[in-house]
Parts: sequence; structure tokens; C-alpha cells
Amino acid sequence: MTVPKVLIVYYSQTGQLSALAQYFAKPLQQAGVVTDCVPLVPQQPYPFPWRFWQFFDTFPETAHLRPAPIEPPQIPHDDYDAVVIAYTVWFLAPSQPIAAFLQRPETRRLLAGKPVITLIGCRNMWLAAQEKMKTLLAANGAQLVGNIVKTDACGTAASFVTTPAWLLTGNKRYFRSLPAAGIAENELADGARFGEKLRDALLAGAPLDETLFQNMGAARVDEKLIFSEKAASRSFYLWGRLLMAAGRVSPLLRRALLAVYIVFLITLILTVIPISIVLKKLLHPLLKRRLAQAKHHYAQPSGE
Repeated sequence: MTVPKVLIVYYSQTGQLSALAQYFAKPLQQAGVVTDCVPLVPQQPYPFPWRFWQFFDTFPETAHLRPAPIEPPQIPHDDYDAVVIAYTVWFLAPSQPIAAFLQRPETRRLLAGKPVITLIGCRNMWLAAQEKMKTLLAANGAQLVGNIVKTDACGTAASFVTTPAWLLTGNKRYFRSLPAAGIAENELADGARFGEKLRDALLAGAPLDETLFQNMGAARVDEKLIFSEKAASRSFYLWGRLLMAAGRVSPLLRRALLAVYIVFLITLILTVIPISIVLKKLLHPLLKRRLAQAKHHYAQPSGE
């Protein structure tokens, strides 16, 4: 029997995605499955902690899937039985290094016809990013057979404060009165459970399809955030287009408009998004069927 081969591609700025990918990979490696973990390297490294302006200035190109280039990934083999793409979410889109990887001609040759698993580690909003990921995978001829999502443990309200503080200072407990930012260690470690399931399927010679991670709680959808995320994604897209156009006129004009947008974004988060959550609760009886359909769609292929 040929030894199965799995490729895990990831970009980790804080180290969190690296840890999640390693937990997923461990059962495969222990069973003798050839498991190549390949970190993506931007040509111009992103700092951690982020610098304030650089953090926000990445959003126009991120939202429009126009990433900065990466170094050619060092991938040991030409053919794999499964490919895992571990990514985090930047401005409701896959991080730029991941988007850059998926837009390389070499990636299409690697992914065409292959079963692909996405492994997401993020604050809490991942629905729009995964929809963009589906589009990128389809363009590469890949078959998405699983999606696993791990989100911050401290909740939506607290993480609105703690996550930016972590990204801008490097300190997960910048606010001592609030829970630590990031995904809880036990949730990261739970990635091994899904690695075990992939291991068992590969060693049994079972087909890798959309049933792989079903009934495992792989991708839980928070229905409270569905409409908020749609509004925010639309905002990022429209303002991103405006900012890129402004940058072609003058970098100073782009910086000035970006300052305006930061104020607008904070106002949006503090007002429109909470209002939409309240309205969703009030209108829940009328929206129940629509929300159920949306949850089912976003949870695919693995399900909640």
C-alpha cells in the first residue's frame, strides 16, 4: 500500500495558526502518513505586533483579493492525497499570503481535482472569508471536502477590544480585567480530533468527500453575526475600492480617506452592528426559516 501524503499550507503571523496546524498534523505524523507542513512567507514580512496604520492599510487589497506577493512555497511533492489550507481572516477575507498562494499558477496544478480541507482560526467572523475561499478553490479546480473553524474564546463583545489590542501590542492580556485574546488552548488542541478522522480515512482507503467531518461540530455558525457580517463585508468592499482609487491619485489622499474610514468603521461597529443584532432578535420569528437556510449553507460541507 502506498503511504498517503498530506500537504498542510498555512500562514501564521501570531503563531496561533501554526499551533492549530501542528495539532491537526500530529495524529497523521504519528501514524506514518507523509505530512508536509509548509509555512507561507511574504516577500515583505508583516510585522507582529502590527503597526497601527499598516494594519488598517492592508484592508483594501485584502477585501478585493489583491494580495502582496509571497516567496515561492517549498512544497516537497507534486502530488498529495489531501491538501489542508489553514488560514486566518483579515477584514472578512482570507489573509493576503493565503490569497496569494491560491492565485499562483503552480497552485492550480497542485490542487486540481484534489480534496481540500480548510482549517480556520479567527476572532469570530469567518463566513464571508470562507465564501471567498470557496471561489478561490473552485478557480483552482479543487474539491472542498471539509471546513473546521476555531474562534476566540472570550466572546464577541470582549474580543472586539482584546483582539485588536493583541494584534497592535503583542499582549494577549493587555486588558487585565478582560479574558485573554485568541483561541483557547483546548480548542487549538481539539484540531487533533479532525486530524485523527482524516488519518483513519486515509489509512482505510476511504474516499475523501463531504461526509468526512460531518456530525463532529466542525463549523458552528453564529446566526447573530450573519447579517452584521454581510453589512461589514459590503462596507470593506466599497471603501476598499475607493481607497485603492485614492491611492492611485496620491498616497496622502489614501491616508486621509483611511483615517475617515477608521472613524466610520468604529462608529459602524459600535452602533449599526449592535442594532442589527437587536433587530435580528426582534424579527427572529419572521427570519427563522431564512436564518436556518443561511446557517445550513455556511456550515457546509462539514456541518455544525
